[in-house]
This record gives sequence, structure tokens and C-alpha cells, in this order.
Amino acid sequence: MTQAMLDATTSALEDEGAALHHPGVRDLAWLLHAPDIIESAHPGRPTLEELGLGDAAYRKAWLHALDAEPQRLVPYIGTPPQRLGHYHERLWHALLDLAPATRLLATNITIHEAGRTLGELDIIYADAQGHPVHLELAIKYYLGLRDGPGGERHPARWIGPGCADSLARKHTHTRHHQLPLAHHPLAAARLNALGIDPKSLRQRAAMLGMLFYPWPGTIAAPHLASTTAAHGAWLTWRDWPILRNHLPTGTLGAPLRKPHWLALPGVEAYRSLERLEAELEAHFTSASAPRQYHLQAPDGTQRRFFIVPDDWPRSLPLPPTTPITGRNHHHVEDWRTRRA
Repeated sequence: MTQAMLDATTSALEDEGAALHHPGVRDLAWLLHAPDIIESAHPGRPTLEELGLGDAAYRKAWLHALDAEPQRLVPYIGTPPQRLGHYHERLWHALLDLAPATRLLATNITIHEAGRTLGELDIIYADAQGHPVHLELAIKYYLGLRDGPGGERHPARWIGPGCADSLARKHTHTRHHQLPLAHHPLAAARLNALGIDPKSLRQRAAMLGMLFYPWPGTIAAPHLASTTAAHGAWLTWRDWPILRNHLPTGTLGAPLRKPHWLALPGVEAYRSLERLEAELEAHFTSASAPRQYHLQAPDGTQRRFFIVPDDWPRSLPLPPTTPITGRNHHHVEDWRTRRA
């Protein structure tokens, strides 16, 4: 990661949705290109080719047709929920059902045992060959800490802006709870009842999102990180004037508000740094939640930033304990430890 204030790179991740008008369709365009943020023993997100959208011209036409008729998304998304994870799942429901080569079979299959909930299977879809696929989903924005649990590359040092989650905990939960749950006898019974053969079920785990490195300076990537993971930067409100004073004249910024943390907003959302700073000052005077912004310089260089309160993080998620397996694999500790 460079010391530059703004990255000089743009990609299809941000570009393909630029000409689209509906925010849900823009987010779908982002989803098509979003890389997994970690390497996993299981296959990650379905590729463009597996979705039947590998041809760029066809994909563009497909997206613009949705943009012209965004009501086609309503059965899947409805009124977008404020919770990012729920919105992200509904986008995948739409994508897997509307893409040419896949078909949605079932969503959010809850598994119960003796009156308690063991968990749920996020999505079952049919691939181009008709094989059922179990897809576990996550959309995560993790901010890396210079100091924290474990060594410098330990994924427990990468935490969510709300301080309630870490890359280490999410990876452990996915690997040792969510994916094995599909092999539980009760899950097999539920799948059979839905007409899905559990013995032919394939599994994938998609953890999309971004990794935000501390600014100024840099740290090592977590050892789970994919080399293609999307990244941004984070800084404290105290350090904002330093960044602002080094940004090129004419740099503009746009806030990203949940649930639309995926694609960039339209050009109408961008404002001057002076106006952006006034908004940030008012925010941090009355609230303490981190805020995500996209900054873009006149020459097109750009980067996403989280701006956090000066005392962030106030707490840290504990690193995951020894993976829990067997009948109690559904339980994950959820205590927090306070910073000194």
C-alpha cells in the first residue's frame, strides 16, 4: 500500500455502475466485480462466467435493462433494509435469480433443534449445470489496527467500524459453524423437504467488502487477505486537517450511507471539502459513529476513507477461541474486552 493520499487506480468495481441511475442496480454492478477479501479453502463468490455474465457487452446491456426496469428488483429487495448484511443478501437473491446461468432455489433456511436455533443456510442456488450450491455470504468493512491482539498480521487486528466484529471471528464462524451446518442431519432433512439433494450439494463462501488501512502510514495485510481485496484507508477526526491540507485543490467528497456502502453514489452526492468538513464537525460534535466517504481529485485519483472519532476503538472483539465443533458448534462467545 502506498503513502499516496489518494489511489491513482480505478477499476470495474467502481466504474461499471457509473452510468446507471438506480442505486440498487448500481449496487448490483458493484457486486458483479467485488472480489473476496480473504482466501478460503472453499470456492468464493460465483464468477461472472458462472453467472452467465462474462461477456462485457452482454453484461452492460443486462445491467442497463435492469436500470430501465428497476421494479424487477422489488420482489427481492423491496424497501432496502438499513442493515447492510440483509441488503447484501437480498441483492444476491436478485442476482442469482435474474442472471442467465443461475437460479435461486432457497434462502435463509433456518435449522432448529429441540426448540433452539442452530443457525441458517444463507442461499441455495442452481448453477448452469443444475447442481445445487450452498452459498454463505458476508459483506464486511474491516479497519486494521497498528496495535492489537496477536502479531502484526493477525486477522483479530482487523475490526468492524462498530467494534463488534473482527476478520478473525467472522472467518472462524464461517468455517467452523456456517459451512458445517449444511452437513447437520437436521439440515439434510430440511433440504430434502425442499427437493434439494444434500448429497450433491456444493459449497461456496463469499466474504466481500473492503479492508481499510490506517492513515497516515501503513500496516501489513492480514494473513487471510486475498491479494485482490479492495482497500481504502481510515483516519481519526483529529488527523482530518492533515489529510485535507494535502489533498489536491478541487478534490470532492461524497458520503456513503447504509445500506448503500457498495457502489459509489451519483455525481450529485459530491461536495466540496469545506462542506464535507462542516458536516463532519457537526457529526462528531453530537455523535461518535465512524463515517465512510469517497474522495475524488480532479485528475480522477480516488479512495474511500473511514473517518473515526479520536477515541476509536473504544472496545475490541476478543480473538476467536478454539473452534467449537460437534453438537455445540452453533455457539460462539460474544464477550467484549475494553481498552485500557
